[in-house]
Amino acid sequence: MLDEIVNFNEMEWQSAGDAYPKHTQIKVLRDDKDGRTILLKLPKGFKLSGHTHIKVEQHFILKGQYEIDGRVYGEGTYQLIHPGTTHGPFTSKTGAEILVVWY
Repeated sequence: MLDEIVNFNEMEWQSAGDAYPKHTQIKVLRDDKDGRTILLKLPKGFKLSGHTHIKVEQHFILKGQYEIDGRVYGEGTYQLIHPGTTHGPFTSKTGAEILVVWY
């Protein structure tokens, strides 16, 4: 049985707020005690410092690309980040849309 179904194409992009650089947008697909799932839209020229989380984080790049430590990751890339692992800094010259899952 499915617990929840969301069509993100029917959702409006919102400001991602102070946790992200200016002009970063978000669609929150899930946010509960077990984790969070979002679509993150990075603007051209995006820059985010390295950081850590207390949960597992997954990235699925749906559109565009981002760069970490001089290496460019594009559409179709999957990244698994374990708790307590410093990741980033992230930059994006082109912008990107990323599905991000924390659990």
